[in-house]
Amino acid sequence: MGMSVDQAYDVCTEVTRTEARNFYFGFILLPRERRRAIHALYAFSRLCDDSVDGVDDPTAKAQAVRARRDDVTRVYSGDGASTDDDPILIALADAIRRFGIPRAPMDALVDGVEMDLDTDRYADWPALTTYCDRVAGAVGVLSLYVFGFRDPAAPEHAQDLGVAMQVVNIMRDVQEDADRGRIYLPAQDMASHGVDVADILAGRMSDRMAALMHEQGDRAHEYFRRGAMLLPLLDLRARMCVQMLAALYGDILTRIEERGYDYTQGRVSLSGRRKAALMIGSIGRALLTRHR
Repeated sequence: MGMSVDQAYDVCTEVTRTEARNFYFGFILLPRERRRAIHALYAFSRLCDDSVDGVDDPTAKAQAVRARRDDVTRVYSGDGASTDDDPILIALADAIRRFGIPRAPMDALVDGVEMDLDTDRYADWPALTTYCDRVAGAVGVLSLYVFGFRDPAAPEHAQDLGVAMQVVNIMRDVQEDADRGRIYLPAQDMASHGVDVADILAGRMSDRMAALMHEQGDRAHEYFRRGAMLLPLLDLRARMCVQMLAALYGDILTRIEERGYDYTQGRVSLSGRRKAALMIGSIGRALLTRHR
């Protein structure tokens, strides 16, 4: 007998809880069906990331990304038998049916992961924006369909919020990415601030590097501002969760700024107490936001 849908969702919830504490925390107030659907989206996104990050052989990486493309076809095929051997796909296919999640942003997510196969440098901000739109903005749009919306402007704001959080990820993970030979900071920005690839790979912090990071932080703030326009378009519980997630990432950005953008000090993280405080504040702000 195959795995039940409930069991499949339980697997996705456990993946989210163990691999993405901020993400798990951010959506804890959603109703159960919607929360489980978000966990299914995250679990598939994680599976896509691991196809590139968890594999060393380039050929194996390419094969893994092709497998993820096949997975997308399977979950949109409407044939339950095609997913009955994989709990993540079982849950994802169910979420797609329940919430009418469109395929285009799912394909965009895989496109973004594929970029990591052969791209470890980005020439300029437009090039990096394309990547952020795919790996994070697309997740924002997918999640929006789980939340539910009526205003046609909502997907653009969800995309912006996803990009904001991805820029924070890039700033937080400069050292970790450099250790894997990847630099996501735009080369054009690096050149304008006099920062070399060798400086980042060697972990050399400087005033020039701080100025480069400050520029990325300004971009994140602008995308957060635009993404915040999504909040009045969501119902209360979805608004609370999105407000909370934005607050968590906004607080990480603030802590990066407070340490002078010094990426060599280690990865910024938030304590459970701090997350709880942000949750309470986010609930209050969400209650004061008028739904449109």
